[in-house]
Amino acid sequence: MLATAGAATAQQAAVPDLPLWEAGLFGGAASTPAYPGAEDRSTRALVLPLLIYRGKVLRADRSGISARLVNTERVEFDLGFALSLPARSDDLAARAGMPDLRSLLEFGPRIKVLLAEPTAHSRLRLEVPLRAPVELGNGFHRQGLVLEPRLVLETGGEGGKWQADANLGAVVGNARLNQYFYEVAPQYASATRPAYHAGGGLMMTRLGVSLSRRLSPDWRVFGFARYDNYTHAANSESPLFRRNSGMSFGIGFTWTGYRSQARAWE
Repeated sequence: MLATAGAATAQQAAVPDLPLWEAGLFGGAASTPAYPGAEDRSTRALVLPLLIYRGKVLRADRSGISARLVNTERVEFDLGFALSLPARSDDLAARAGMPDLRSLLEFGPRIKVLLAEPTAHSRLRLEVPLRAPVELGNGFHRQGLVLEPRLVLETGGEGGKWQADANLGAVVGNARLNQYFYEVAPQYASATRPAYHAGGGLMMTRLGVSLSRRLSPDWRVFGFARYDNYTHAANSESPLFRRNSGMSFGIGFTWTGYRSQARAWE
């Protein structure tokens, strides 16, 4: 949700004289599959403090937290972070009696390559993040690796009043990450849930769109929708796979009532 709060954050470079930092609130609600391929859904609403920081290296903005190491006209390389919400197995029919799926903190390098600028206010880029998910709690175990290459088309109105993007990509996980979601160890097998050993490979293909609009200098609203297809997933034979596709959607707002006098690094 934080990543879609500013649908075209990269276009902020086109808006001159931004403050070095802004502070306020982020709020939103989203409904997503409990995990990729789940028949149960997770719906959550939350309000959190929001901090935007546009330093020369450290960046904390509406696209997430990152450490920007290389920044040229065409290529940007950074270290990024992401966070997924947990799911209780007792609330999921397919995983009843199995360990809970805890929050995963993901971090790792990401390269962004500008491919084209069709208009003065739009750009097409390739993003290739490689992240290592770490399970929060219970010893902070690393849960493999995930690669998520995607094409992103961004566009916006003059002055950034409205911004939109569309993205198309794939999510590939190694064996350990797929086992975290789809492995059924013998001790958790039953008559309706046979034991299953998961392997690495494609987890899903993904199509997403988002739109945000600035209502005032302090307020912005946004919405997003995402379609995930699991038809060709490497572990679609797992008994934990219950759907061939899933939809996620949400709405939210950001309020930035405090800004620095110092200007951003751009």
